[in-house]
Amino acid sequence: MNEKHAIEHSASASGQVRVFVLDPDPYAAAAVRSSMGELGYPCEVMATVDDAINALRSVGGGVLVADLGGRDRDLVDLLRSVRAASPRSAVIASGADITATRAIEWIRAGAADVLVKPFGSPELAQAVARATNRAALEIGAAQPPAPSTGAALESVIGSDPRLARALELARAASRVRSTVLIHGESGTGKSLLARAIHRASPRAGMPFIELACGSIPETLLESELFGHVKGAFTGAIADKKGRFLAAHGGTIFLDEINSASSTMQLKLLRVLQERKFEAVGSDDTIEVDVRVIVASNQPLERLVEDGRFRQDLFYRVHVLPIELPPLRDRPNDTMVLAEHFLRGKTADLGRTILGFTPGAAAVMRRYSWPGNVRELENAIERATIMCEGAWIGDEHLPERIGKALEVSASGPGRLDAPEAEIRPIPISRSEANSIAPSSQTLADSMRNPERAAVLAALAAQNWNRSKAAASLGINRTTLYRKMRDLGLGPMGEVG
Repeated sequence: MNEKHAIEHSASASGQVRVFVLDPDPYAAAAVRSSMGELGYPCEVMATVDDAINALRSVGGGVLVADLGGRDRDLVDLLRSVRAASPRSAVIASGADITATRAIEWIRAGAADVLVKPFGSPELAQAVARATNRAALEIGAAQPPAPSTGAALESVIGSDPRLARALELARAASRVRSTVLIHGESGTGKSLLARAIHRASPRAGMPFIELACGSIPETLLESELFGHVKGAFTGAIADKKGRFLAAHGGTIFLDEINSASSTMQLKLLRVLQERKFEAVGSDDTIEVDVRVIVASNQPLERLVEDGRFRQDLFYRVHVLPIELPPLRDRPNDTMVLAEHFLRGKTADLGRTILGFTPGAAAVMRRYSWPGNVRELENAIERATIMCEGAWIGDEHLPERIGKALEVSASGPGRLDAPEAEIRPIPISRSEANSIAPSSQTLADSMRNPERAAVLAALAAQNWNRSKAAASLGINRTTLYRKMRDLGLGPMGEVG
């Protein structure tokens, strides 16, 4: 599975968008060309600025990955020249030692993205994908797009092999009416996948109706699903159309089906078998043409074994099972999703934020994300609101993330083993004689090296707390606490 599954496609990589490289370093240019070739993009290396502009003009639009050796004015001129000569082209500016100020200037001058060297193939692929998603790069945008049953599934972002397998199953499921069962923890994107299957299906133009079974009281769930007639029960002052009838011709998505009672499970079994039901209080049978997708945040097989889920209903919904892996099991997708959410949040909030600091990225990769993709999206929204600069740091992330990592780092180890399991480390007489006696306590012996390490990191980063914390592998809150505990003042003075 290559990096193309990690990006959102609104233009195909094969033949629609050409990539050009302008870089004084021939090895760097060759690396970009190789990466683009592996991703299916036609790519050429340009020798001069004029060659690059002429090439973009001749093909009618493309992506230029440009590094002009740190010559800011030349790069700004290039951006303006490309905009004038080929409006349907985009420039990805790259270089080493790029400050936030320079990056903002390049973005304002027209750069579609900024890549800090050294960068890898995933970062390059994502940057090119973002550039091709721009309306100006949609070759042939004047013509209506050809219908595609798989395009909707590209909204599910990730490069993990298990996610790719889930998307393959979803693509196959979109072509038929068979019932789909989506397994996954809360927040993994079950609703998103269900909607994508519907949009990719021949029923895309018909209703998509969603209901979380666990959110409706048992006494009202039957009425919500099947409707009721006037006078069916106290408070039924008028006829009501249920969700199944509302979904006629389209798709109904029943989330948290594991929470349905045994009585409701029996009624659902009949609907799945016959596509027929009666509204509450009515003897009239209603027949519907509806595609059913169900989801569970608990393993249904285990519930069947425990007698909490009907076996016959399990086999009825277990036609096309799809498993969505939790985010902690696909850490490589964390930053891909984070950047995707950041683009959306900055657009919604009208902010200009270029990305994440290395420290923030490291924290997000290490965190287990128990709330999965939903928790990650909420964290990025909070960070976008809290960030006043151009880059989101770990200090902008929710405090629970840093605290969870601290607890994990200080968790129980071998010292918690039973006394009988602890064995002394053999030491020779000569080694024992070579160890000089110390008057320091154990706490002092451990404190002094830690103080020296913190001081060295701060000095190396010119007392930039965020960078120092990242180099030490901790978040900035932890660093501040250690500085306080170690008696370090604002610039290293003894407190």
